[in-house]
Amino acid sequence: MKTSIIFILVLVLVPPALPQDKTSSVNLEDLTWLEAEEALKRFEVVLIALGARTKEHGLHLRLKNDYIMAEYLRQRVMKEVPVVVLPTLQYGYYPAFLEYPGSVSLRAETFKKVIVDICQSMNGYGVWKFYILNTGVSTLRPLKEASEELSKKGMVMKYLNILEVDKKLPPGLLQQEGGTHADEGETSMMLYLAPETVDMSSAVKDFDSRPHRRGLTRDPEGQGHYSPTGIWGDPTLATREKGKIIVETAIREIVKQIKELNALELE
Repeated sequence: MKTSIIFILVLVLVPPALPQDKTSSVNLEDLTWLEAEEALKRFEVVLIALGARTKEHGLHLRLKNDYIMAEYLRQRVMKEVPVVVLPTLQYGYYPAFLEYPGSVSLRAETFKKVIVDICQSMNGYGVWKFYILNTGVSTLRPLKEASEELSKKGMVMKYLNILEVDKKLPPGLLQQEGGTHADEGETSMMLYLAPETVDMSSAVKDFDSRPHRRGLTRDPEGQGHYSPTGIWGDPTLATREKGKIIVETAIREIVKQIKELNALELE
């Protein structure tokens, strides 16, 4: 009887062994807290993917476009570099799209505090390196502020700047006049990674070239870039081949940045 009780206690208190291969990433949500304790000691970097699940993307892409992209990139990156992965964050700072029904935005300060609080929670378990797999543009400023705040507390948080990824693409790959939203580049990416979510028959060029405007607007007299469709750019030029180049370039850049973070020593 005593032997049975001891055996049961061992099963309850001792977590199943995690894979010892440090090249294997883990999803934190799939672990028990005891397994999480072990994982957070073995891995250097916690990755948080950021992808809006309710944000307009024109008439040819879905509201969850960024979430689909973030999930795909997260899964690909996990195979390339060892990280502990938190569930994808589905809300962020996206004020540019609030005239289009279904779009949701946190306030910039709220979003920054969410990131800081998540990282501080993980820091309580000994983690001090974080990587935000960011799929937005308006999120860059509050992410920078969050990184600076965390730095003062001894943590390092890096994040993907998708505008910088664009600079690493082959010259002439994108042919549109301009734009950054539901455009040639983003639509090409989706044709590569989730073509079933793209309706090219509804894709149209919608590009307001007037400079120094912020956000998009459905009002021709509004303050932002006028866009009746919610597009800013020309998705009609999108192709799967272009998408492959953009996606694979982004993955290489993310992996490079995480490897650099992995190698970073505490000062």
